[in-house]
Amino acid sequence: MAKDSELRRTVHLVSLGCARNTADSEALLGALEKAGFSPLEEPEAARFIVVNTCGFIREAVDESIDTILALAAFKGPGACERLAVAGCLVERYGRELAESLPEVDVFVGTGAMHLLPGLLAADNPPRLTAPEPFLRPLPEASAPRAATTLPTAYVKISEGCPERCTFCVIPKLKGPLKSRPMADVAAECRALARAGAAEIVLVAQESTAWGLDLAGGERLADLVSRVADECPASWIRFLYAHPARVTDELLSAVAAHENVCPYFDVPVQHASDAVLKRMGRRGSGGGIRTLFSRIRERAPGAALRTTLLVGFPGESRRDFLELVAMVKEIRFNHLGVFVYSDAPDIPSHRLSGHVAAKTARRRREALMEIQSAISLTHNENAVGKTLTVLVTGPSSEPGFACEGRTRLQAPEVDGLTHLSGQAPPPGAFVKARVERAAPYDLFAVIEE
Repeated sequence: MAKDSELRRTVHLVSLGCARNTADSEALLGALEKAGFSPLEEPEAARFIVVNTCGFIREAVDESIDTILALAAFKGPGACERLAVAGCLVERYGRELAESLPEVDVFVGTGAMHLLPGLLAADNPPRLTAPEPFLRPLPEASAPRAATTLPTAYVKISEGCPERCTFCVIPKLKGPLKSRPMADVAAECRALARAGAAEIVLVAQESTAWGLDLAGGERLADLVSRVADECPASWIRFLYAHPARVTDELLSAVAAHENVCPYFDVPVQHASDAVLKRMGRRGSGGGIRTLFSRIRERAPGAALRTTLLVGFPGESRRDFLELVAMVKEIRFNHLGVFVYSDAPDIPSHRLSGHVAAKTARRRREALMEIQSAISLTHNENAVGKTLTVLVTGPSSEPGFACEGRTRLQAPEVDGLTHLSGQAPPPGAFVKARVERAAPYDLFAVIEE
């Protein structure tokens, strides 16, 4: 009977969306394993299937729905007895999903994901469990966690967001800012480093807000310094910084630690003061330019990455050209561009002057074409140089032994460095001489 019980507790989990979701999924897998569930790579063999969804923009919603429907097919011919859908999509559209997706047995919002192991084990769990997100407990270093992305590991340092950007639904889904204690974050980072994390990435909805709600007065600069000191053999980087909170102290912390990647991911969204105001963003286009000049002055050779949003309600051609001018002036190393995604539950839905989807897409394509040439120039400047590369696995490019990333390339969102020579195992750091550059990838030879 025990063996049958063990077989019936197999679970396959699919994680969609951002790095923050990846951290959530790993914590969920750890909790499931602690509760006696055995993770499986193959969905067709699992008795339970879980999808941790993203519901931030329309494309993410569509991907989540498509994935749910594809996995629901295993409920017939496969072993699946219960399909659970969790995360942001449920928090945002829980009741509608419960009505429109009869294939799903359990829906769990962001505020109730910690309850999922018990819900899966229950005989008759409720179909929809989505309490307010601020009720969800913060991650803890002592909680079990499955490390699925090694040699890189993501560590969530806070939940929620103190900002109120008019295009963003995150405060509704995640609640107000709740920062994890510094000691707990540091303990999780140490444990991941011991488990093989050669790179630790600190993530949050707004990482530079970390500590604002804590009594000690510490800020992200203090957290980065402590993690860097306690995990000296790992690269440390942080993502999702707000331009209004990139302080001189943070720049000094990056410069003071050799293992902190000189990489600044600062989503600015736009350059036009009028658009920034309608977005509910603090600061101005001039302030954004000053910020990146300050970063380059304090951290020469640092990589600059940003995210832009085009097609926002009221964005005129003049506003867009101002954005183009900023991109050409600052010359980011890495750039992502999103098209505005409208929905009735975000404040910007009520603004006038909505931009045609076709126009917004053209603007995105124009920016990406400009950025492609800029990125190529940055990469060509690396040709002939010897760089340190973190090996992450076999290369996806024919003729190359393995691939990895330099300190100026973040996981998932940036390009790769493809390596020829004798391939070391994932997690190794190697010296490699760059021989060729493409707009996003580098091609190098491992030096003996």
